[in-house]
Amino acid sequence: MKKIAVFTGTRAEYGLLYPLLKKLEQQSELRLQLIVSGMHLSPQFGETWRTIEDDGFTIDAKVEMLLASDTSCGVAKSMGVGVLGFADALERLQPDCLVILGDRYEALAIAQVAAVMRVPIAHLHGGELTEGAYDDPIRHAITKLSHFHFVASEEYRLRVIQMGEDPEHVWNVGALGIENICTVPRVPLSTINQKFQTDLKHPFFLVTYHPVTAGNEDSEGTFRNLLSAIDEFPDHQVLLTYPNADNGGHRLIHLLEQYASERTNRVFAVPSLGMQCYLSAVEHCAAVVGNSSSGVIEVPSLKTPTVNIGVRQKGRLAAASVIHSGTTRETIRAAIEEALAPRAKQVAEACENPYGSGETSARIVDILRNEQPPGAKRFHDMSEPHEE
Repeated sequence: MKKIAVFTGTRAEYGLLYPLLKKLEQQSELRLQLIVSGMHLSPQFGETWRTIEDDGFTIDAKVEMLLASDTSCGVAKSMGVGVLGFADALERLQPDCLVILGDRYEALAIAQVAAVMRVPIAHLHGGELTEGAYDDPIRHAITKLSHFHFVASEEYRLRVIQMGEDPEHVWNVGALGIENICTVPRVPLSTINQKFQTDLKHPFFLVTYHPVTAGNEDSEGTFRNLLSAIDEFPDHQVLLTYPNADNGGHRLIHLLEQYASERTNRVFAVPSLGMQCYLSAVEHCAAVVGNSSSGVIEVPSLKTPTVNIGVRQKGRLAAASVIHSGTTRETIRAAIEEALAPRAKQVAEACENPYGSGETSARIVDILRNEQPPGAKRFHDMSEPHEE
């Protein structure tokens, strides 16, 4: 029986992986092994490993790696701690393939270990660009360490091939998040209020802002501008979710908690909504505001306008419903006003999402079941002919 290990280090990544995990679990000839680390194990970020178990999955390895410090040095040291734990986990589990989604430092840590221990890697969401985060080079590094590539668009497939990967091992399967939108039932706003002790009513903004880890954008300054801009819409409530565990994230959490505590009847801060409540909140809200990848990749399929702030997602394909904003209070306010205009909702209802239409996990599972990794990777030169 082929053992397929899947790594998850964040709530958002787990939400995207959920349909793939379910499909893998159903395969009689495949054995799912789940490796959980990073933010999942942190009380500050909601100990979301409990959600994974509540969803019925068995966690085969928990690897602690997050240190208290969120400085660049602290993050680098967290990676080192992760490498030690991942080596033990992979040595014990002996998987035939390791599935990694995305571009975070936790993923790079386990990818390094898998490469050295000769565990073939299947990488999801390669070939993308996010110029405002150091995730960009991390994503490309994982691509070069991987044997199988499951990308979310044709443009990204070609980019992975451009990086020297064998075209026969690069598949455009679309984004897993779109499959969740097609299959996960939504819940009413009352359910969200009951679960998180909020008092949301219509209309409200769903806001998630992550630290910018590359480029010149001042994350704290931009976040302050975002909060100030939101104050200019007093008729709208605000649902704030915590940022990722990136450099400077602790300071942003302090700011959002302070902001919410000073506006108790209007602003609600939640560490993690979970996939079902997040997708439901997107459908209920007036606009998604911030700089998360979900605002660009998944939200357009839910027919809700997105205000994408700053450079973190710069370079990523985006649907027409995504409104790009600068980082000043004035530009953010103007972008929110545009998102609230009737035309923005019309565009959101009519636009096509470039990240596919679902059925992604079945294609990935079929390939993992039938494909064998090459004995040794070779660099594919672009001058070599290949079939499209």
